Amino acid sequence: METRVHLPDSEPPATIREVVAALKKQKLAAKHDKQSWGDWINIEGQQTVISIESMNGLTTNATIEEADGEDHIFTSCIAAFRKLGWFGEDEDGPYPL
Repeated sequence: METRVHLPDSEPPATIREVVAALKKQKLAAKHDKQSWGDWINIEGQQTVISIESMNGLTTNATIEEADGEDHIFTSCIAAFRKLGWFGEDEDGPYPL
């Protein structure tokens, strides 16, 4: 399952470091993995990953790609983004996390 998350337009971009730090506060072993095809945040020992849009280390959008059976990891990811003031987004528009 994929969940899109983003900062409101009225907020300045976050750094990827801030996002990784928020995930670590949720007890997730998160690491930024910069590839030529995009930026990812991997969680050690888990299959759930976060594809994060980045420009010069700043971000306003990400997609959490939840692996089967990793509901607890997904819940912790959502909690981290919530604490950073991010929102979810689906076909009906933005919603609070």
